[in-house]
Amino acid sequence: MFGKKKSNDQVLLNMAEKQQRYEALVHVYHKELYRFAYWLCNDPNIADDLVQETFLRAWRSLDSLLDQKAAKPWLLTILRRENARRFERKQFDYSDVDNDMLVDQTSHSLDDEMEQTVIQRQISLLADEYKEPLLLQVVMGCSGDEIADILDLNKNTVMTRLFRAKNQLKEALSRDDEQLKGASK
Repeated sequence: MFGKKKSNDQVLLNMAEKQQRYEALVHVYHKELYRFAYWLCNDPNIADDLVQETFLRAWRSLDSLLDQKAAKPWLLTILRRENARRFERKQFDYSDVDNDMLVDQTSHSLDDEMEQTVIQRQISLLADEYKEPLLLQVVMGCSGDEIADILDLNKNTVMTRLFRAKNQLKEALSRDDEQLKGASK
């Protein structure tokens, strides 16, 4: 009978430890995951749902996360898969809605806000194969190796896609800039 109490105490201790690990993950990565989810779907409600589902799946398989340093790529992979599941379940109607600003807007000028909106719009127009690695690098701060792990690609492929994404973005922004200069004449 004493042995049963000891095993119950161990189970409770393990659950408390799992709860602490989980809460630490949520505390550290919630804002970053939301930002990435928002960039993927451009809808704050869907982004909330994606992050919530990501953390739910993370809780269920938290014991499989053996290396805490791998937590960020692990969570991003879960989020990306959850986003893909969204398209398997239901087809959404898309509309051209301006992106809400995700950056702190304490003292930005109107020009800065317009520039940010133009950049966000151009990034959203990139093909997914270029947009995802770029967002993982720029928004999430992931390294090339981390992006390769998350997207299940070779690092050289990731670096090529990042290079192409940046070039496409630069070309698009140059075209926009030339159009603005032509319109102001």
